[in-house]
Amino acid sequence: MPTYRATISVTLRPSILDPEGKAVHQALQNLGHTTVDDVRVGKRIELTIEAEDKDTAYDVAETSCQKVLANPVTENYEISITAASPSAA
Repeated sequence: MPTYRATISVTLRPSILDPEGKAVHQALQNLGHTTVDDVRVGKRIELTIEAEDKDTAYDVAETSCQKVLANPVTENYEISITAASPSAA
């Protein structure tokens, strides 16, 4: 069975305050990076999924996000699926 890699980016919704992002922004300003206007901090998750096809791998990643990896009230997520093995198409 082909193997796929799901790369998931989870970020806070724009309406949610991001104290970590504010701290990083302030640190960058203190280092002289005054052209940085805003910072939002998130997380990147990679899943290796054995699936019949790319659509099935996406469905597994989507379900994982909805049930475990992201909080739908406060976070958004984006999923990218790529072939992780030569037999995946």
